[in-house]
Amino acid sequence: MKIPFRQYWNLLVDYLRDQKVRFVLLVVLLLSSIGLQVLNPQIVRYFIDAAQSGADTDALMRAALVFISLALLQQVVGVGATYTGENVAWTATNALRADLARHCLGLDMSFHNDRSPGELIERIDGDVAELSNFFSRFVISVLGNLLLLLGVLFVLLLEDWRLGIVFSLFASVTLFALNRVRGVAIPHQKALREATAELFGYLEERLAGTEDIRSSGAVEFVLRGLYKLQYIILKHWRTASLMFIVVRLVAGLLMVLGMALSLLLGFQLFKDGVLTLGTVYLVLYYVNLLGRPIRELTRQLEQFQNIGAATERLEELRGFTSKLQDGPGATIPGGPLALAFEDVTFAYVEDEAVLKDLSFDLAPGTVMGLLGRTGSGKTTITRLVFRLYDTTAGCISLGGVDIRAPRLRDLRSRVAMVTQDVQLFQATVRDNITFFDRSISDDRIMAVLEALELMDWYEGLPEGLDTKLETGGRGLSAGEAQLLAFTRIFLRDPGLVILDEASSRLDPLTEQRIERAIDKLLENRTAIIVAHRLGTVQRADQIMILEDGYVVEHGDRIQLVADPGSRFSSLLKTNLAEVLA
Repeated sequence: MKIPFRQYWNLLVDYLRDQKVRFVLLVVLLLSSIGLQVLNPQIVRYFIDAAQSGADTDALMRAALVFISLALLQQVVGVGATYTGENVAWTATNALRADLARHCLGLDMSFHNDRSPGELIERIDGDVAELSNFFSRFVISVLGNLLLLLGVLFVLLLEDWRLGIVFSLFASVTLFALNRVRGVAIPHQKALREATAELFGYLEERLAGTEDIRSSGAVEFVLRGLYKLQYIILKHWRTASLMFIVVRLVAGLLMVLGMALSLLLGFQLFKDGVLTLGTVYLVLYYVNLLGRPIRELTRQLEQFQNIGAATERLEELRGFTSKLQDGPGATIPGGPLALAFEDVTFAYVEDEAVLKDLSFDLAPGTVMGLLGRTGSGKTTITRLVFRLYDTTAGCISLGGVDIRAPRLRDLRSRVAMVTQDVQLFQATVRDNITFFDRSISDDRIMAVLEALELMDWYEGLPEGLDTKLETGGRGLSAGEAQLLAFTRIFLRDPGLVILDEASSRLDPLTEQRIERAIDKLLENRTAIIVAHRLGTVQRADQIMILEDGYVVEHGDRIQLVADPGSRFSSLLKTNLAEVLA
């Protein structure tokens, strides 16, 4: 499959538009470099003809000095053009990386569930790295060499019309032939990049499960899977490489033909007295110079095949659209928020409903304990509230507003969640607390820490808010990680809070501190607590129990405790954690 040139050009235009000044500088440097490459051989011709005609030594010395000076200038200009081209390339492709990452983060969870992080990393980084080479070398190696080719042909035409016509035909045939073989490796290169993405996904998943793999004796099994994926990569790489050889052979054969033509024509025209010896050298030099842009164009045509695969995959990624459409911008009221599910049905997979005709109301400021076995639909409810998915049927409202009406950003700013596994980044404590929002002042952060009685914890940090955390929060206890999660929520001041048994993994020393923090967090807020322990359930005003996507019990906690026939009362008489496992 051949990729239309328009796709390459569109990528260039989209990401070079903001770099007009540097791009103009690049064009000036490029044209200057080409002009010097065409001019310098003229000085050599003058030197040869002057020496043959017996010119004085001073004239020859001046010609030599001019040649050396222009050669040095050409090197300086060439380095400047390469540097500017690389600078333009990295600026453009970094912007593309940011856009792709933003695009992927905006896609719904069904997209991410079907793709591993390794695959997305390979697309956003690996494919864009290919494009970076394309951006940096397109102007230098492709446009530059095309201009050099045209410049050489023009000079040959000025020297002798026969030379101009013959080598214009030669260049046309060469470029036509190379264009014909341009796309032969694209399908294989695309398959190679997809196999590489699969390998990255495999490695990401297995490395994340290293402890379980080693403890269960599955190391050999994992290595066999790795060898199989590497064999697939080798097979695609070998096929793509063979296709590249075809391109090189075509270019090599045509260049041999070009040199033979230059020798034959140069000898015949010199014999007929049409050309001087210096001009014959000039013809040979220019034809040899033609070989360089043709060789470079050949390499870039190979690169085009890599780029073709990368571009196709990136266009495919950019073509994915989220199933979630941003709302028109309805306003969610302030303060604690009411939550209502009305006949909500939801299925991750068609015809396999996880929630079935689910209805309940949660008044503002109410705390509801959500109970149910694994797979009953508890996590799905929290995902729907955040609108990570849209309901299959029914309606969810927050503060009396259908959650499809506000903008997603506004909706998620009014809802917050604390889970057992807190996502921490390799960044400072400040950035982890604020999620890299520089508009939040240190004074506000300190006020929240003080309100949560966390100043003694803060004072134990070696560099205060500038203390850097390791990836995944290594070095922090589960309790300390959740302390950071609580500060995040207080800085956002949401109207609805979801706690997924946030204290279940806390060490005893921070248990009481977190309990007091939870009490403050729930003040004047609506809350859903996904509970597994009796202590957590006792915070709730209401209890709702799910089973197979249905509400089997929902009511006031105190009334349910007093009712010996209630499901909740039965759970309290047993080990709650075991029953709900």
